[in-house]
Amino acid sequence: MAMTMHVDIVSAEKSIFSGTVTMLFAPAEMGEVGIAPRHAPLLTWLKPGEVRVVTKEGEERSYFVSGGILEVQPHVVTILSDTAIRARDLDEAAALEAKERAEHMLADKKADIDYAKAQAELAQSAAQLRTIQKLREKAKR
Repeated sequence: MAMTMHVDIVSAEKSIFSGTVTMLFAPAEMGEVGIAPRHAPLLTWLKPGEVRVVTKEGEERSYFVSGGILEVQPHVVTILSDTAIRARDLDEAAALEAKERAEHMLADKKADIDYAKAQAELAQSAAQLRTIQKLREKAKR
């Protein structure tokens, strides 16, 4: 029997995933991390991007997080994010619109804008679009 761990993916609004998995992949600040059962304790920031879990049945599920915190404890992994969405529920049109809006704001040097907010919006929308593209590639296989 494969070793497992419990994973909770929680947004500001609700729990998106809670279950037993054999593996988790997440977009940590310094690069993607893979977390297997019995991983050493860890606390790290997450960038906007795709979180993938492999259930004990072998099914891979994808979620989008807007960033947040990943905490690894001996038998429990928790992801806390302002926004967490099932990857299949992402809205490509809205992500494209947000990306274009952020790019336009950053390009307009005369506008009185919050550059940090515009850069964060650009990073989040680009990460959503990458997640959508990965899902399409998986569906073609």
